[in-house]
Amino acid sequence: MVERMYNQGAVEGAANTELGSRIFLYEVVGLRQSEETDQTNYPIRKSGSVFIRVPYNRMNQEMRRITRLGGTIVSIQPTTALQPVNGKASFGNATSEVSELATSGETANSEGNGKATPVNAHSAEEQNKDKKGNTMTQAKAKKDHGDVPVNTYRPNAPFIGKVISNEPLVKEGGIGIVQHLKFDLSGGDLKYIEGQSIGIIPPGLDKNGKPEKLRLYSIASTRHGDDVDDKTVSLCVRQLEYKHPETSETVYGVCSTHLCFLKPGEEVKITGPVGKEMLLPEDPEANVIMMATGTGIAPMRAYLWRQFKDAERAANPEYQFKGFSWLIFGVPTTPNLLYKEELEEIQQKYPDNFRLTAAISREQKNPQGGRMYIQDRVAEHADELWQLIKNEKTHTYICGLRGMEEGIDAALTAAAAKEGVTWSDYQKQLKKAHRWHVETY
Repeated sequence: MVERMYNQGAVEGAANTELGSRIFLYEVVGLRQSEETDQTNYPIRKSGSVFIRVPYNRMNQEMRRITRLGGTIVSIQPTTALQPVNGKASFGNATSEVSELATSGETANSEGNGKATPVNAHSAEEQNKDKKGNTMTQAKAKKDHGDVPVNTYRPNAPFIGKVISNEPLVKEGGIGIVQHLKFDLSGGDLKYIEGQSIGIIPPGLDKNGKPEKLRLYSIASTRHGDDVDDKTVSLCVRQLEYKHPETSETVYGVCSTHLCFLKPGEEVKITGPVGKEMLLPEDPEANVIMMATGTGIAPMRAYLWRQFKDAERAANPEYQFKGFSWLIFGVPTTPNLLYKEELEEIQQKYPDNFRLTAAISREQKNPQGGRMYIQDRVAEHADELWQLIKNEKTHTYICGLRGMEEGIDAALTAAAAKEGVTWSDYQKQLKKAHRWHVETY
């Protein structure tokens, strides 16, 4: 995965400022005149279509108000605070731009901050905190992951692995450098499962003269490894490259550059594994929705291999996937469709069990004429996704830049509103049932 970069605060600040000004246009029918007239027992004229401008941070509050007044939300269209309400507002926004940067290697989150923070994810300890809410009618996923290996190797005593292979994933004409690295784990005791991360400690000293700190990367292989022999682990790594916000100099990530240019036979310091937030359900009949940008595809690849690869299925007789998996994958260009051949092979072989939907921002247009981002695809299929999410066997996984969550939530808010459901409340129930999994950075 891509590393956390230096000017994270600047980019997130810009994205959050833009998100704060995001305006959505609600089309509402059947709205009573006021809460006061709603108390009367004689007929009151109800409205036809009414259009209401709603800031993003008040979407759910406004939906509750509309419900109290007997209204029905027919549609929710994106616009911005500066655009006229004409029903044709574009979805262009800072979050979309930042999302594309993440997939194209132009992100500006920082590495080298001296913290062992996951570069592509947050640990289960950070993410898996339940909030109080109503009990869901859906069956809860198994919460106890006591048998999951964690921190077998720590920073003060890392495992020394060797590079087996380092292959480019971006095709000619694509943006940035992304590599698939496979490491030899033989001679050690590093075991892991799909959805976990490992730490990499780059060589050398940081700017303060201290040994470099580890960076975490999502594992891109199943527990059995790419060779299905329990002796390897694989990563999907993008070289971090960005312009320094003050000097405009080109900055390269220390750890990602180290990894992207390793040669077979070279050694690497590995720690971990860590993380329990992104683990797959044990139920082979579960449905799995995956939303990823760029190298956020890493854990998704591990899931898909476990579900569909012949050698993996042979190695896991107790887990024969029979459910439905849907991957919505956002990238800047077609050559940046990481693992494209693998994905297309699965789609061809299992058309009833796997669906691939790509959002190629610099080549495709959204309905408003702007670039096609992952949130646009989610909006396009929001009703279908909402029906699938309501199924008690469905788990949703999101991996990529933190900003992508806002657009996804907005699309699902609109879909849920058609049934009078407040998405933010329902999402809390999904999290409590351990069916909504997010690792963004």
